[in-house]
Amino acid sequence: MAKHWWKALAILLLLYVIIAGFTVEIPIIGTNGQSSRGLFFHVPMWICMYTMFTISIVYSLLYLSKYDLKKDVIAAAAAGVGSFFGVMGFATGSLWATYTWGGTLTDDPKQMCTAIAILIYLAYLVLRLSIHDLDKRARISAVYNIFAYALLIPLTYIIPRMVDSLHPGSATTPGFASKDTSGSMKQVLYPAFIGWTLLSVWIFSLVVRYKKLQLKNIFK
Repeated sequence: MAKHWWKALAILLLLYVIIAGFTVEIPIIGTNGQSSRGLFFHVPMWICMYTMFTISIVYSLLYLSKYDLKKDVIAAAAAGVGSFFGVMGFATGSLWATYTWGGTLTDDPKQMCTAIAILIYLAYLVLRLSIHDLDKRARISAVYNIFAYALLIPLTYIIPRMVDSLHPGSATTPGFASKDTSGSMKQVLYPAFIGWTLLSVWIFSLVVRYKKLQLKNIFK
């Protein structure tokens, strides 16, 4: 039971984040208004996505080093969970944009580049479904995963920070830093990072367990 302490921590933190996220007093910044509460849900989704995609690329590299199909299965599981949180991050961001930018889907560079990055990973999952030979699928998927991860950081972080954008943290729009983020928000935001990340790891572990049961011939 003791080994599951982090799951209990995840539940407690997320309960706190959900309750405090809708009740804590927040500063009214520009046109954000109460929509700034989306920070507690939107940004942690990206942390979960980056965490899962990083786990995925590590296991793809491990697969290529020894051609162990177990590593490929774990890489795919992490990519699937990462894609889920990527979609959730995009959805919560689009909802936020609806009330602050005047449109759900806009031509904002951050939003467009992020959409491309998520589509690249969704294509990775489709690619795996289209190849039935396990060894061939693993090799092609691992190489594709390397290129997908190499594009992830430029598309979602570097390029959006170099160009004009409505999104906080761009070349012309300040991000949520100490000067524009209250202490009360940080008291919810930091636990949100931990809680949502633990949830993503929990989901990932469940997916891996399911895959082990589904592919008993591989996980002997």
